[in-house]
Amino acid sequence: MLHLSRMWPAAPILTVTGIIDILAVAFVVYQALMVVRGTRAGHILIGILVMVGLYAVAVWTGLEALRSLLSFIVPYLGLAIIVLFQSEIRRTLARLGRQSWASAGFGAAESIHEIVLAAEQLSEQKVGGLIVLERDIGLRTFVESGVPLDARISRDLLISIFQPGLPLHDGAVIAQKDRIAAAACFLPLTTNPALSRHFGTRHRAAIGITEETDCLAVVISEETGRISVAAFGELTSGLSLRDLTERINQHFAVKRSQPEPPPADHGPDAAAPTAENSLSAEHRPVERVNQP
Repeated sequence: MLHLSRMWPAAPILTVTGIIDILAVAFVVYQALMVVRGTRAGHILIGILVMVGLYAVAVWTGLEALRSLLSFIVPYLGLAIIVLFQSEIRRTLARLGRQSWASAGFGAAESIHEIVLAAEQLSEQKVGGLIVLERDIGLRTFVESGVPLDARISRDLLISIFQPGLPLHDGAVIAQKDRIAAAACFLPLTTNPALSRHFGTRHRAAIGITEETDCLAVVISEETGRISVAAFGELTSGLSLRDLTERINQHFAVKRSQPEPPPADHGPDAAAPTAENSLSAEHRPVERVNQP
C-alpha cells in the first residue's frame, strides 16, 4: 500500500479556481459536441477519436507495428480537423462574435410593413420567395453572388422580383436595413440530416444561411403558400402575418409603437376605415392566411 502511494502522485487540492476551470472546460467541450451533433461531422469526429484511442492503446500495450503505422497519421489529425470542420468552426466563431446588444437591423417600421405585405401577396398567389434580412454579421459575400440592386424596400419591387419566369426569380433577396442590396443571391444549403425531406431548396437555404450568420430569413412556399421564418438554424412554419411581424420585431429588437386608443362611437360611420386606423386594417387578413 505504501508502495502504491509513492507511485501515485498526490492529488491536487480542489479550490474555487479549480472548480471554475473544470466548469469552463466542461462548457467548451459541451459546446463543441453540440456544434457537430446531428451532422456528418459527428461521425468524422468519432472516427478521429477512435484513431487516437488506438494509438494510445498501442503505446500502452507495446504494439510497435500498430504504433509505427498510426504515428504517420496521428500528427496530421490537427490539420485534418481544420479542413474537415471548417464550416462548423466558422459557424462557431461567428456566433462567438455576435453582438446581440448592438443590433443594427431594421429600425424603420415602414420596411417591416412592406416585407409583410409582400409576403402576404406572395402567399395568396402561391409564389415562392426567399427574403434574407441582415442583422449584425455582414452578408457581403452572398450579396456579391447575386444581382446588385441597392433599392428601397417596397412591396411592389419584392413581388416583381419573385414573379415566375423572370430572371431574378430564383435565388434570395438580401435586405440591408431599409434597402434591397441584391437579388438572385446564392445561399449555402443546410446539411442537417434531421431536416424533413418535405422542405425544398428555399427552406434549406434559409436554414443554411441562418446557421452561419445571425440574419433572419422569410420563406414563402410556392406549393402551399405557407409563410416560414428561419433564425439561428431553426425553421418555424405556418406563420400568420401578425406572427411574422412579431418575429421580425423580436429578432431585430424593434420597439413597437404605442397602441392607438379605440375610436369614439360617432354613429354608423365610426367603423369606416380611415388613415388613423390603417394599422388595424393591416392585420385583418391574418385569419384568412391561416384558414385551411
